Amino acid sequence: MLKVLIVVLSFLSGSIPFGYIIGKLKGVDVRKHGSGNIGATNVSRVLGKKIGLLVLILDALKGAISVLIVKAVGLPLHYQLMAALFAVLGHCFSPFLRFKGGKGVATGIGAFTVISPINALLAVGIFIFIFAVTRYVSLSSITAVATYVIAFKYLVSPCPDHFFFVAVAGFVIIIKHYANIIRLIKGEEKKYGSEKVS
Repeated sequence: MLKVLIVVLSFLSGSIPFGYIIGKLKGVDVRKHGSGNIGATNVSRVLGKKIGLLVLILDALKGAISVLIVKAVGLPLHYQLMAALFAVLGHCFSPFLRFKGGKGVATGIGAFTVISPINALLAVGIFIFIFAVTRYVSLSSITAVATYVIAFKYLVSPCPDHFFFVAVAGFVIIIKHYANIIRLIKGEEKKYGSEKVS
């Protein structure tokens, strides 16, 4: 029952579509503009960087809070990782948006930073470096996620059960970038700041 409770609450917390909600409050359905995504990157394109930053913070917080609650009641790493994974899944497959959603990067950052701040700092550092060089948010995100997943096994826990949750979360986030990956391969991905919002 405890595992079921963690799964349900973390999934529901993660599924709150802040980008969509804030867009609607501004009179805009962000799904119909830019890339069509509800995440912070597209919100910043459509509604401005300040609103995008707000969505980034809120999406990260819902992931962090899911894990912090589990951690606060003294449950071990296994349960914290479960909460992190299902918060990410909630964001990516929100029942409030007919099981569609964002790509899970910000929510993953929030959730997995609580679990391993040092590992998260490494991943964020990689993101900043790749972004500074390429200006591709998608490539930077994918590289950062892969970095966290790989480093987790060596810096946090070699336990296969622990690694499973991190690997699945990373896999889902990367797969949600499928269209971006195809565009990157074809040389058609747009750099941040070069997009024209319709």
